[in-house]
Amino acid sequence: MRVVGLDIHRVFAEAVMLDDGKVVRLGRIGMTRDHLGAFARTLTHDDHVVVEATGNAAAVVEVISPHVGRVVIANPRQVRMIAHAKIKTDTIDATVLAKLYASNFLPEVWVPDAKTQALRRQVTRRNQIVRQRVRLKTITQSILHAHLLPQCPHADLFGNRGRNWLLAQVLPPDERDAVERHLREYDRLGEDLKVVERELARDALADANVKRLMTIPGIDMVVALGLSAAIGPITRFKGPDQLVSYMGLNPSVYQSGEGRPQHGRITKQGRAHARTMLVEAAWQAVRGPGPLRAFYQRISARRGNHVAAVAVARKLAVILWHMLTKGEDYAGVRPALHAKKLRDLELRSGQPMRRGQRGSAYEYNLTRTRQEEKRRAEQSEVAYRRLTEGWTKRGRRAPMGAAKEERP
Repeated sequence: MRVVGLDIHRVFAEAVMLDDGKVVRLGRIGMTRDHLGAFARTLTHDDHVVVEATGNAAAVVEVISPHVGRVVIANPRQVRMIAHAKIKTDTIDATVLAKLYASNFLPEVWVPDAKTQALRRQVTRRNQIVRQRVRLKTITQSILHAHLLPQCPHADLFGNRGRNWLLAQVLPPDERDAVERHLREYDRLGEDLKVVERELARDALADANVKRLMTIPGIDMVVALGLSAAIGPITRFKGPDQLVSYMGLNPSVYQSGEGRPQHGRITKQGRAHARTMLVEAAWQAVRGPGPLRAFYQRISARRGNHVAAVAVARKLAVILWHMLTKGEDYAGVRPALHAKKLRDLELRSGQPMRRGQRGSAYEYNLTRTRQEEKRRAEQSEVAYRRLTEGWTKRGRRAPMGAAKEERP
């Protein structure tokens, strides 16, 4: 077996082949489909190719994989021999990749299928549009601040009432023109956002796992799709700890010799966007009654709100693994709320509104239904508190009359 290492750049890639322990420099290859295809045809189906994880690594795999035995993407953060090398050239980097793979010491990156890659791109596009809209609001706020104007009394500066207030402010002509341009750009991005969200909603309706994730309070279409795109097939994670580590929500550990292990902050490795969405979902989940809120309050009383929110995000990752592995909905699902989420999903996908008809989300409009679901959630929250109220730091029951301590 011959191993080919590719050190990828923007316009070219440096290629090195490891053949029977000998390093052969193959030269530079243009980073176009034609050049890569011509290079791949010079290889055989017994050859293996190794590349670093870059923005175009997936396209490189797509072009080369039909012509070779296997294409592997290396994790650049874990290839320390390249990142911390004193002498660093493209040829040396490609050689290191080939030698690490040949010796079975190369940390590989999972290559998603075409459907998962497309979903990841759509989720990224939506995130980029949202960030651009937020940036326009920030620029407009800076204009108001520069001219000593008061803060907008309305919640949304670019909403109907916020715009009326904004256009009534006294500004220099050039600044007023800039504000109007920002408003037009904001509206244009809003139309693009509707198009992207319509495509995402259609994907969500066709995916049973996405609808299953939406049974968790605090997780909507955007979060469920983002998590589904980041996770991919749940079968590649042997247990919930692997998924937690993939999200970067596991605590860092340092231990040397016979000393006790020291736990620090979370590692923040892996999918940063998925980790952010999980934390945002945690903040939403703890706003309503249920075991997650009880868990959050138990941790926040000892460690603070932000640490407690991250702990809830980690617990959500564990719950996600069990739900997707077992094919079960969330045990504390609120049926009427979930039906409303699905109906909103249908409307965002472009399905027509049925005014005057009693649809699947009708029960959520009934006050007694919402109160009944809230009451059941409060009961599960009380049950969780009773379960954990006697926990000590070592996980044992506290004796009668002893001071109660919480498990870390």
